[in-house]
Amino acid sequence: MKLVILDRDGVINADSENFIKSPDEWVPIPGALDAIARLTAAGYRVAVATNQSGLSRGLFGLDELEAIHHKMCTQVEDAGGLISAIFYCPHLPDEHCTCRKPAPGMLDAIARELDCCLAGVAVIGDSLRDLQAAIQRDCAPILVRTGKGTDSERALREQADPALRAAPVYDDLAAAVDALLGASFAANGAIDERSH
Repeated sequence: MKLVILDRDGVINADSENFIKSPDEWVPIPGALDAIARLTAAGYRVAVATNQSGLSRGLFGLDELEAIHHKMCTQVEDAGGLISAIFYCPHLPDEHCTCRKPAPGMLDAIARELDCCLAGVAVIGDSLRDLQAAIQRDCAPILVRTGKGTDSERALREQADPALRAAPVYDDLAAAVDALLGASFAANGAIDERSH
């Protein structure tokens, strides 16, 4: 199975320091919905793993979170894509759970849900913790500069772990998907038109 795991805020939709608390506040980043549609068309399953401590902070409830995810999935489907699974961590950082990224618990849950191996699976995020979770499960970490990505890129280059330092960085999800699909076509022996 071909699988890509995406962070939500700052990758699919615009992030906010005040959290995304309602469907009205959920606004897709330009090109992101089409990027997911292109992944779907290329035979990838797309899963989302997102830290949502706003639940524990009392900023929104489960009904609001489900409404946000319904809007996201509907807009992705309207663009021709499909999100196969959404996993979220509701915990605060100081609760030291096993699911809040950089812990890999949500990735493990995705692997169980979709019955797949995570080795080599692309994990696309805008923060260092997304990539730290990825390398713990032998995934392929990819950083985008949207959301917190620009600040994260600077921190990334200072990491001791060579797997983190070597992570590719792209302007946004659309550019990351371009590269991912280009590499996929090249690996399958097809001509990558963008390289000519």
